[in-house]
Amino acid sequence: MEPHNRQSLEEINQSVNVPSVNQSAFWRKFLAYSGPGALVAVGYMDPGNWLTSLAGGGQFQYRLLSVLALAIIVAMFMQALAIKLGVVARQDLAQAIASKLPRPIRYAAWILNEVAMMATDMTGVIGTAIALKMLFNLPLIIGILLTISDVLVVLLFLRFGIRRVEFMVLAAIITVGVIFGLEVSRAHVQTGQVLMGLVPTTLIMKNHTALVLSLGILGATIMPHNLYLHSSLAQSRRYDTHNPAQVTEALRFANWDSMIHLIAAFLINALLLILGGALFFDHTTALASLQAVFNGLKNPAIVGALASPIMSWLFALALLITGLISSITSTLAGQIVMEGYLHIRLPLWQRRLLTRCVTLIPIIIIGCVVGFSDAAFENLIIYAQVALSIALPFTLLPLVALTSDRRIMKNHVNRSAITYLGYVLALIITVLNVYLIISLF
Repeated sequence: MEPHNRQSLEEINQSVNVPSVNQSAFWRKFLAYSGPGALVAVGYMDPGNWLTSLAGGGQFQYRLLSVLALAIIVAMFMQALAIKLGVVARQDLAQAIASKLPRPIRYAAWILNEVAMMATDMTGVIGTAIALKMLFNLPLIIGILLTISDVLVVLLFLRFGIRRVEFMVLAAIITVGVIFGLEVSRAHVQTGQVLMGLVPTTLIMKNHTALVLSLGILGATIMPHNLYLHSSLAQSRRYDTHNPAQVTEALRFANWDSMIHLIAAFLINALLLILGGALFFDHTTALASLQAVFNGLKNPAIVGALASPIMSWLFALALLITGLISSITSTLAGQIVMEGYLHIRLPLWQRRLLTRCVTLIPIIIIGCVVGFSDAAFENLIIYAQVALSIALPFTLLPLVALTSDRRIMKNHVNRSAITYLGYVLALIITVLNVYLIISLF
């Protein structure tokens, strides 16, 4: 097995200074460690999440909010393990897994994860292309080809350092949250009904459609690339790795950063679900596609007096923002997977161009075969979720095993209860994803 001593994402690794243990107030330390969680949270707001949240609200109003909350809680647990691996072991998940595998299996694991990275990128491409069609009436094929130019966007922002990228992504998350907050506020939602939706019920046990949608929400929420990304970004802070107190503090603040931004991701997805429930409940045909939602928001026959071209335009703008921002995170996650499994390091622009070109091939082929339509491309998003579901167990199970290994984690090794819970959750998610795949086909 070849040695691999490179740091994960060398341009970013230990590039952000943080206060020492005995310096600065809580808030200064919190702000110094904040940022990686924002980049990870973007992965919880991609078009796959949009589709499942809107569909869940349109068909069952607010009753699947509890499923969304549960999915985010599980995501918090798994992201905390990824953070621990990065902060304590100073390895990202790809490096740590690859170090335990013989070369043939390592290459096979890379192929599986590379497909998952391309599936993640595919959802961003499709979401961006659909948003460009909504906003500027561009044909989908033109919008798809234009996404190649986001290589320049990634380069432009990354050259200014990861800290500025984190601020930019945070600004984008806030903007999207404000947009959906405005749209939901116009719908005059009954707060009591929303709060009741957070209470688990037996609905998904009695209704097959609700079960499949719930599994879709779960599958769209917990994705492999976020775990790879977080285990690497957690290493972007420069602290004394030989000082146990500083390592513990880095873990604590990194987890705060993760939880707060994942709560923000939950609120945005919840707003999407509430929007679907408030405006499209009993009008589920209006939720056939993202384009149909865009049209429905300005159609008085569907949303009544709440119809507004401005609200429709803001919906498309939010979709465009999330599609573009996800380009940065998918680029970084793809680089982490390639470096970790293959020990090959490419400049980010080459990695980005390679990933995007490979991603475009199946999109264009399918478009030529079935036509460049919203419905066809949104089906691709669903199939992308299937690819992510297949890769997920091969990410979750090793993550739990690695963070339960005392040789790697030393004093921060998982307690027995955490290890058992991690394996149980990973196995449950695997079984549910298998069921979801069977249901989709």
